[in-house]
Amino acid sequence: MITVSVPSQAVLDALGDPGPGARVIVWNPAEADPPEDERDRITIACLAHATGGRRVYGRLATCANLEVIQLPSAGFEHAAPFVPPGVALANARGVHDTRVAEMTLLLALASQRRLPAFLDAQRRGVWEPDFRAPSLADTRALVVGYGSIGEAIGARLRACEVEVEGVARTARIAPDGTTVHAVADLHAVLPHHDIVVIVTPHSEETDRMVDAAFLSAMRDGALLVNVGRGKVVDTDALLAELESGRLRAALDVTDPEPLPDGHPLWSAPGCIVVPHVAGVEHLTNRRYTDVVRRQIAARRSGDDPVNLVLMGAFPA
Repeated sequence: MITVSVPSQAVLDALGDPGPGARVIVWNPAEADPPEDERDRITIACLAHATGGRRVYGRLATCANLEVIQLPSAGFEHAAPFVPPGVALANARGVHDTRVAEMTLLLALASQRRLPAFLDAQRRGVWEPDFRAPSLADTRALVVGYGSIGEAIGARLRACEVEVEGVARTARIAPDGTTVHAVADLHAVLPHHDIVVIVTPHSEETDRMVDAAFLSAMRDGALLVNVGRGKVVDTDALLAELESGRLRAALDVTDPEPLPDGHPLWSAPGCIVVPHVAGVEHLTNRRYTDVVRRQIAARRSGDDPVNLVLMGAFPA
C-alpha cells in the first residue's frame, strides 16, 4: 500500500481518490512529528511551501519506509543538504511555469511601457502622457536558463512579437524551436538583446553570475528581468548600472531577501521590485495535484520518481 502524506486537508480534498493501492493522509512535518500509527507507512511525503531545515527533514528521516519527498517548488537547493540517505527528492518542475511566465510578461510590459510612472501620476492626480515608451513588440529577448519555465516564458513573449533565444549549459535547438546558446557563449550574445530574463536556480555555478562584466555586456537601455533567484545577481553591480541610467531592471527576487527597509533597490531609477510572488502555485490547484497523482502512479508501477532531482546525498 502506498501512503501519501499531504500538508493539509485542503490538499487532500483537491487530490481526491488516489486510485487502487494508495491512500492519503494529512501530515505537515513543519508542524508536528509523524503520527505514530503512520510513521512507518508513509511512502511519499508532500511538503508545504516554505518548508525546510533540519527539524523538518529530521522528522522525515524517522519515517522508515519513506521513498519520495515531493517539494512544492521547482528549486531544490534549500532541501538538498537535508535529504535522508536513500530517499528520493522530487521537485515541482512544470507546476509553476505558467505563473512565472505570466509575471515575467507583466514585468517586461510594465517596464517597457513605463507603467510605474503612469501609476505614480495617477496617485498624484496628474495627467502625464509619455508617447516615447518603447513597445515590447519587435524587441529581442534572451532567456537565461531555458528549461520548462523558459519555454513558457518564450511562448508568451512570442505572442507579443518578441524574438526569443535562450541560454543553457549546452547549445541546442529546444523542442519549441528556440535557438539555445551554451552558457560559455553568454557574454558574446548579451549585446544583441534588449531584454535579458534570468530564470536559473541558485548554485555554486550561478552565484552572482550576473556580475559587473555580465551587465556591462548588455546593450544600453536593456532590461534585466530576474524571476530566478536573487543571489544569481550581484546587487551592487546592478545598482551601479541602474543609478547610471544605462540599464533597467524588473525583479521578482532580490539579494538580500526580503529586501529591507531603506535598501537602495527600492528607489533605484528604472527598477521595479515585487516580493517573490511569481511562481507560488496553490497546492490545491490541478498542476500540483497532477504531479502528486503521477508520483503515485510511478510508485505503483515501480518506475523512477517523477521529477527526480536527488537521491539521498547524491544528484540524480
